[in-house]
Amino acid sequence: MAQLNSASDYGSEGYWFESSRGHKILKRSIFLNAFFYILTQCKSTKNMDNSIENRVRLVETLFQNLDVEIIDFQKETKLGCIAGCGKCCSTPEIDASPLEFLPWAFHIFLNGQAEETLIELEQSATATCFLYRPKSLAEFTTGNCSTYQYRGLICRLFGFGATTDKYGKLRIATCNIIKKGQTTNFENATIAINTNLSVPIFTEYYMQLSQIDFKLGNVFLPVNKAMKAALEEVLQYYAYRPFPDNYKKTI
Repeated sequence: MAQLNSASDYGSEGYWFESSRGHKILKRSIFLNAFFYILTQCKSTKNMDNSIENRVRLVETLFQNLDVEIIDFQKETKLGCIAGCGKCCSTPEIDASPLEFLPWAFHIFLNGQAEETLIELEQSATATCFLYRPKSLAEFTTGNCSTYQYRGLICRLFGFGATTDKYGKLRIATCNIIKKGQTTNFENATIAINTNLSVPIFTEYYMQLSQIDFKLGNVFLPVNKAMKAALEEVLQYYAYRPFPDNYKKTI
């Protein structure tokens, strides 16, 4: 069974920044400096903007930086998910922050489906991710994400991100399918990330996420409750504000 746990578990080991070593440190520094520059500009007194749109843009920028880093990591290590595998997505009781699902919630809102989706989440009795679509009940661990573009940070990091153990060594947080099915690549990657290969770090990305919205970025809930909280944040924000120009009215 895939060993996908809560994001808060990955954040409990402290802020380690060993992901950049040797010649790889320059690229990481560029990503971090660019992100924090944008964040600083958006949060300065003169340019204060705590709107939903701005927070969504910042989260999406963070995700874009992570996507680039994961692509590079996969190219170097040759590690990859099996097509159609939904083992980690079908794991119940995954924790996430509402903030990482804010882009998804905003997307649902713009399409005029926020209230309807909120009701579906409230009525859902399953602990499995609301967005996961299994191939069938008989093949529940085979499937895909229904809104892959808007998946959360925990979904993006797991498989190709790293945590640190109590000795300060980096370890790849991935599933047993990759560990056992791609043993050589996995073992080589484990050695490489502790020498000079850059790898995304869970705590580093969650720290950056919390800088966007400390409250929404530091609360960890079961994944479906996190999505529900994200939708409620968007709906509450626009309850007494004009809707965005690209809002699609439902008939």
